[in-house]
Amino acid sequence: MTTILVTGATGDTGRPTVKELLKKGLKVRALARRGDARSQELASLGAEIVYGDITSLRDMRLAFDGVDRAYFCYPIADGLVEAAVIFAQVAREQGVEHIVNLSHKQSRPDARSKVTQNHWLSEQVFKWSGIPTTNLRITFFAEWLLYISSFIQRGRYVMPFNKDGRFAPLAAADTAKIIANILEKPEDHGGQAYQLHGPKEYSHEELAAEVGRVLGVDLPFEQLTVSAFLELAGLEDDTVLRRHFEAAELDQQEGLLAGLDDIGTKIIGGPLMTVEAFVNANRARFVRETQTSVDRN
Repeated sequence: MTTILVTGATGDTGRPTVKELLKKGLKVRALARRGDARSQELASLGAEIVYGDITSLRDMRLAFDGVDRAYFCYPIADGLVEAAVIFAQVAREQGVEHIVNLSHKQSRPDARSKVTQNHWLSEQVFKWSGIPTTNLRITFFAEWLLYISSFIQRGRYVMPFNKDGRFAPLAAADTAKIIANILEKPEDHGGQAYQLHGPKEYSHEELAAEVGRVLGVDLPFEQLTVSAFLELAGLEDDTVLRRHFEAAELDQQEGLLAGLDDIGTKIIGGPLMTVEAFVNANRARFVRETQTSVDRN
């Protein structure tokens, strides 16, 4: 049976990717940093859970043992290129057939963001490895809405980006379906770099209005500086995130996150999740629970 390694297995794309692969009857090895409720859930569904550090050559050799295909993803943090080099080296040693690599839509050698430039460099690393690789160049995820859900509960749609920046939110669940379909049947996907978008493009201001419409609340767009946004989110010390967001703001002004495509729908054989469907699926995250007095005696 084909064995597929999924890195970042408890993250936004990794977790649904594991689930989609298991639905297809494939053997899945899920790499996580530590055990928690998310990894336990994946184990209960039939995934083999391994714990390790993606930047550790020893850990990755253990994780790759017997693996046929693999999904590589990395957070917005330092160390991406080193992780990609280790991943590619171990994948070559193991004779891996195919890699799916999660990248950025604006991936390019002269990217303003060091993180985005490192995604481009990682794409080159996988190319040099000789292993057939599909690079998924993603626009902003719909999950951005979940990252600010606590603010939305209080009637605030806050972003560190200009109201006119345009993108088509792509749900991680749809990204997972794309990843799983490619890993199941990788033929014709090797050497491809797919720019992927959600089903409809919005400006940030238009997206705030759409979320408010679905929730039935007034939700005006509010732009903060990157520093003020990170402070509000309790991430003021994350310098990597700060620099990436500052660069992403300029990328949006140049339209580098904008666009639409039909690649995803062709790969999964169906429509992508709309913003309305995404908000409704996660409604509990956006609506503050009303406290009521209940006599429990």
